Amino acid sequence: MFAHSARSHIPQPPHSAGMPYKGLRAAIDPNQIPSPVDTIEADREKWEDQQYMTLPGKHPPLSTTDFVAIDQGNSSPKFVRVSTWNVPSTSRLASDCEIPIAAIIQPFADQDPREESVPLVETGSSGPPRCARCRGYINPWCTWVAGGMKWRCNLCNHETEVASEYFCNLDANLLRLDHLQRPELNKGTVDFVVSEEYWAPHPPPSIQPLYYSIIPPPTNGLRKPQPMDYMFVFDVSQEAVRSGFLKAACAILLEALFGDGEAIPSCFPPSSRVAILAFDRTLQFYNLSSEVVGQPPMLVVPDIDEVFLPSTAGLFVNPAESRDAIVDLLTTLPMRHDQTLETEAALGSALAASLAALAGRGGQVVTFTATLPTIGVGALQPLVDESTLYGTEKEKSLFVPREDTWKDIGERCASEGVGVSMFLGMCRPIDIGSIGVVASLSGGELYFHPKFDAVKDTIVLSSQIKRLISRTTAYSCSMRIRSSNGLRVSNQFGNFYESAAADLEFGTMDADKTIAVSFEHTRTLDDRQYAFIQAALLYTTVTGERRVRTFNVALRVVTLAGNVFQYADMDATVSYMLREAISKMPTQKISHIHDMLTEKCALILYAYRKFCAASAAPTQLILPEAFRTLPLYVLGMMKTKPLKGRNVTADVRNYYAHKLMAMSARGIMFHLYPRMLAVHDLNDTIALPDANGNIDMPSLMRDSHLFMEAHGVYLIDNDEMMILWVGGSVSPQVLQDLLDVDDITQVNPHILYLPPLQTRLSTQVRNILAHRFAQRGYIPKFMLARQNLDAAEIEFSDMLVEDQNNAAMSYLDYLCLVHKQIHTALTTGASIASGHGGFRSMPW
Repeated sequence: MFAHSARSHIPQPPHSAGMPYKGLRAAIDPNQIPSPVDTIEADREKWEDQQYMTLPGKHPPLSTTDFVAIDQGNSSPKFVRVSTWNVPSTSRLASDCEIPIAAIIQPFADQDPREESVPLVETGSSGPPRCARCRGYINPWCTWVAGGMKWRCNLCNHETEVASEYFCNLDANLLRLDHLQRPELNKGTVDFVVSEEYWAPHPPPSIQPLYYSIIPPPTNGLRKPQPMDYMFVFDVSQEAVRSGFLKAACAILLEALFGDGEAIPSCFPPSSRVAILAFDRTLQFYNLSSEVVGQPPMLVVPDIDEVFLPSTAGLFVNPAESRDAIVDLLTTLPMRHDQTLETEAALGSALAASLAALAGRGGQVVTFTATLPTIGVGALQPLVDESTLYGTEKEKSLFVPREDTWKDIGERCASEGVGVSMFLGMCRPIDIGSIGVVASLSGGELYFHPKFDAVKDTIVLSSQIKRLISRTTAYSCSMRIRSSNGLRVSNQFGNFYESAAADLEFGTMDADKTIAVSFEHTRTLDDRQYAFIQAALLYTTVTGERRVRTFNVALRVVTLAGNVFQYADMDATVSYMLREAISKMPTQKISHIHDMLTEKCALILYAYRKFCAASAAPTQLILPEAFRTLPLYVLGMMKTKPLKGRNVTADVRNYYAHKLMAMSARGIMFHLYPRMLAVHDLNDTIALPDANGNIDMPSLMRDSHLFMEAHGVYLIDNDEMMILWVGGSVSPQVLQDLLDVDDITQVNPHILYLPPLQTRLSTQVRNILAHRFAQRGYIPKFMLARQNLDAAEIEFSDMLVEDQNNAAMSYLDYLCLVHKQIHTALTTGASIASGHGGFRSMPW
């Protein structure tokens, strides 16, 4: 649909410098190299009108496809996606194939409205049946023995006696007579209601306390589950006030708590309570009790080095009951500090105070901050000039906290069941490498608004706050991954705190968070049996119910490399490789991480060539069907903000590193290869409702200027930013239909959203944007770039992954480089792996 001829394409728009290919290479037609768009579109068409049954033995839909899954005992790929659905039987075969055995787990993934929700199972006071040896949970892959008196664990083969209240006779097929009535014996993903023994424990007292509590420490060892409380923390220093960040945050929070009475409803959980804390050089607590008449009384704590909670009276309140006090405070807070002269703010002390307020029950802290914390708990010195560190051994120091106190706060929050999310609206560097570790360890999230502009950024800020409050969220979470005999967990990546017992602890866990787990062999697997993975997440819901959500996946075991590659999953493999690369930033130079990624990509393709296509000529580039576009996604990793060569500020690198470590497989695929649409080329029926009310979305196009025309209008979107590029020769009619002007010079480059016009083109594009908003739940930043006129064009051009930019090669050149490595290995027998006469020492 969009295969424009190479002759009419535009010159490459202004972009950050790339890297040329060293040496000679064959002239290749860009249309002939593998395109992810073809794969994505073919998969979307395949699953558009059929459901995916989750039993082993079938290719699952790609993460980028909207599909309906029917749970038949294996968890949906929306919850668990595995790098290969055929597991190698031996560690030798696994190392030959070079594909990591990894699972990408998204416990609270948003489901399609047509899908059955996760069933909730009541198991009484005895709790869910568990294996006596490995403590795995009952699941559809367990078998029944001894006439139903015992069940055999599919993970460790141990036989466990069935509790008397859970007993049921078996039928002729050795299935329980109540098999169909019990979701835990049919569904791969279930929620169990659990009893008091599963309540979260109180953490032991720390040697160096972060705060001093007026409440005596709890005597019993367990925290009673209660509805989740929110603590909103506002930076009221000069920078936050002057930029309008404080005023915007207060106004948006008011709207999220109470709606506007008409079009916008409240999105705040009705059972939750809120507290509000302001901070600069002091900590300011507010009594929001409904019994207080007039302005809420303020309690000031001037000691920011030894933090304590002055009072708990009226600190946490139900928003509906104390509406007047909350409205009064959030309306007047920006005005009270309008003339402030305080330039410093003690963020660490404010977080310690929030922890003191939520200790013993857990909850969520949402902080709005704009100033580098140079005083109080975890005080940081102003940053040095970081540009001198890149390319040196000291480069790694930019990606670790400069003060260990921030790590302590994060770990303490995770063990107390408190998640910390931060909205950062700063004008100067704020050291995300230090303060961001609190959000990373506690399962929270960072939101990045550098040089905050109230006019430009309020729409995005508003949608982020509402998504944060309204998405599925749990707190006091603990996760354990188990696997069947012969496999064990080797690495775990994501935003969590790994406790001494190897459990993953999250202060909060939400619908947008994902973790990655890799496995290794401990012995040979039997290819006549399945291999199993079980993940169990223990959590407390927003309404205060303690539950365990279990995920079960059965995987076929194979003895041939061809079968491993046949059922490999590129989305999961790419998600794992990216997390592994980012996790090495504190210990390795970025240039070495690039080498490692290229090496890993070449090794996977070389393994396929060697074991599955050995008879083909070495000069031919042969790619496995599952990994046809792997080189492009690996190149995309090197062009992402955290791993990009050349100067990117440490704050930007650390923010994106945090974001990508917890991003879903779908989010990562769209981030590495942004979706691009030719807006001017939409046909008359696309993105408009048909007779049944269904809307068909348009096909995507490749991310390269080689496929763009000067009379075109293109929309590119990487889930973080959306840019509308307007060509210099665009038709006046297209401009009129889309932007209500007929001359490119009249286009306002600062518009924040498309004007709602009654034209067909405007309706189509706004329908596409509304569809994407419904998929992800928030609005990314919107920018407009006119050809050769606006600065935003550089950002647009840098998102064209197939072009030469971002201090890296073009896709064509990179594919030639990888092919050259494989060809040399095939013809000379050289090892691709470094350190053994490998490729790092080669001239390219």
